[in-house]
Amino acid sequence: MAWTLDFDAAARRQLRKLPRNVGEQILAGLQQIAALENPRQRGKAMVGERKGYWRYRIGDYRVIVRIEDQRLVIVVIAIGHRREVYR
Repeated sequence: MAWTLDFDAAARRQLRKLPRNVGEQILAGLQQIAALENPRQRGKAMVGERKGYWRYRIGDYRVIVRIEDQRLVIVVIAIGHRREVYR
């Protein structure tokens, strides 16, 4: 059971703005998560306004995703430094 990664347009722009080595580290981390049988075994569920979304810690950066079980897709919504991504 392999999961597919899909990027929202805003997340794609955020990834491009990051330094190259950080972007590669985030992509490698996301590929490891997509290779898992259940991507929920890593990361944490979000609460409040963002209930239904998941967050993953990759270095000093956070990746916010929506997991679509029916299509086996992980949709990346936002990527940012941990002090700025939740704003």
